[in-house]
Amino acid sequence: MQDDPTAKRKKLRELLARKQLLVMPGGFSPVYARAAEMAGFESFFIAGSQMSGFLAGVPDTGIIGLRDIVDHARHVAAATSIPMLLDADTGFGNAVNVYYAVKEMVRAGVASMQLEDQEAPKKSGTGGGRRCIPREEAVGKIRAACAARDEIDPEFVVCARVDTIGAEGWSMSDTIERCIAYATEGGADLVWLNAVQTRKQLAEVCAATPKPVLCNWWSDIEPAPSLEEYAALGVRVALYPTFTAQAGLQAAWELLHEFKARGTAAIEDWRKRAAASPYGAADYRAITGNAKIRELEQAFLPQSAQRDYLSAKKAPKV
Repeated sequence: MQDDPTAKRKKLRELLARKQLLVMPGGFSPVYARAAEMAGFESFFIAGSQMSGFLAGVPDTGIIGLRDIVDHARHVAAATSIPMLLDADTGFGNAVNVYYAVKEMVRAGVASMQLEDQEAPKKSGTGGGRRCIPREEAVGKIRAACAARDEIDPEFVVCARVDTIGAEGWSMSDTIERCIAYATEGGADLVWLNAVQTRKQLAEVCAATPKPVLCNWWSDIEPAPSLEEYAALGVRVALYPTFTAQAGLQAAWELLHEFKARGTAAIEDWRKRAAASPYGAADYRAITGNAKIRELEQAFLPQSAQRDYLSAKKAPKV
């Protein structure tokens, strides 16, 4: 299944069709995606904000382009057996651009892509300054995405993101109308209600939308729901879009400062903390498939070309 994009897309559709809540962590790299798979998660989100920051060092304002995300997503999808949802921002233009962009994303091997209804240049989905395009224009872009998908692999999942909550001049009635229109007129397989503020908003959208609803919580008004609450409110996918990358960044930030202040003792303490974790230290070699190299060498290289991996542990000759 790791090298079968259609199988992953069918799997994602199965996950969306079941009654059980799908919990989807997110980040940006093949390492984090594979770590999520090894931890038991069933899918992963390739976040545009994290690709912008970790790959290009720029904010989430539509600076990275189609080739940036497609080439990177290909690596992430190839490294895992679970389906990937790719953040495609606003689709890199109007409906015409979306049509060609989606074809590239399908060919990249991801299982799904999300298309948001912000104006370009976009703003962070959880920050201020957002503006949304007219509903009719957004519906046309979703229809173009579905048409492009159907020409290559109808199993590919199109996710339509509604960014109106917290955007300039927003209303809840418009938000609900967009969710319904994107699912019915647009033909989206999944509707993403972005930056939800209250449980009431979420319950209203889930009750009105005829397709599965994905939600990421971003609110100072109410604490985030538990996974059980998400399921009870009608959510099908609970998305945590950035936490793997942000957790890694925080750990590196703290260790860098400790190392600067304390020297090598900070590194030794970090290694001890990792070893003492109930989950063990993250095995980077295992996550990146290092053992496969040995298997390939033994299977295909002549004996004279194979390496002595034990030599590093032997005492030097005198």
